[in-house]
Amino acid sequence: MLKRLCNDPPAIPARGTSGVSPLLRNDPPAVEQRAALLAGKNIAYTLKRSRRRSIGLRIDDRGLTVSVPLRASEKWLHSVLQDKAHWVVEKLDGWQQRKPPETCWTDGEGIAFLGEQLTLRVRQSLFAAPPILLCEASGVGGGAMRPFPHQRASPRRVMAAPAQQRGGELWVFVADDHDAVHIEQTVSHWYRQEAGQLFSERVAHYAPLLNVAPRAVKLSLAKTQWGCCTARGTVRLNEQLIRLPLRLIDYVVVHELAHLREMNHSAAFWCVVETACPDYIGLRGELKACRL
Repeated sequence: MLKRLCNDPPAIPARGTSGVSPLLRNDPPAVEQRAALLAGKNIAYTLKRSRRRSIGLRIDDRGLTVSVPLRASEKWLHSVLQDKAHWVVEKLDGWQQRKPPETCWTDGEGIAFLGEQLTLRVRQSLFAAPPILLCEASGVGGGAMRPFPHQRASPRRVMAAPAQQRGGELWVFVADDHDAVHIEQTVSHWYRQEAGQLFSERVAHYAPLLNVAPRAVKLSLAKTQWGCCTARGTVRLNEQLIRLPLRLIDYVVVHELAHLREMNHSAAFWCVVETACPDYIGLRGELKACRL
């Protein structure tokens, strides 16, 4: 299973349950939204209670999550938060700085596809039509087309367009009453179709090299995993991979297919990965720097 890493500090050992507040003692909610003043900043966080024995802090793109035992005292919780206050603020600031700007889903907006930047072109149309990907061309009014790495020439992928930019353009056709939500849904559907086709092709390419045969290849919408492989032989690949360069997609594909031979991350597993992906160490580091 391929996961993104979380910047977690060591869990804080339990100190007992003395001083348990009435709120935490009388069947408190399992999940609760809270806020605390940490290092001079008001920090919102998610409090989760479970049958654990320590307090754990996790920071990711969703913010701070604090996991506590069912009967943890408010005093203990406050002490841990204050003790880790500077760490929390530092890590949250780091996530905020790396957070990509939100897509506006308007004409001229840039969107990622296979590691390249496409220019979104929104055009009005009286009839429903799927998006068209216009690959880079030389000159104005058409010219030689450069397909993306996995693409075969087809009418919808090699149409000519004037003044194309590097990476190409994605034309989306909408009715007069279009809005950003509709455009986002249209592009997301297009991403999903492209991902389904490409991932199947890459699995079909690498499976024989690794001498494996997955039972199924499915798309995933996981928040923290680029891919996973089940004991039953199902490979799931996050559809957000379609935004990344092909070399990283191939690494994830090889990684998950290798689990069909070694359902672990042992030395034997990495040897299997290396047979089809010799530069996996560099690619693994590059993938860790990418955000879901």
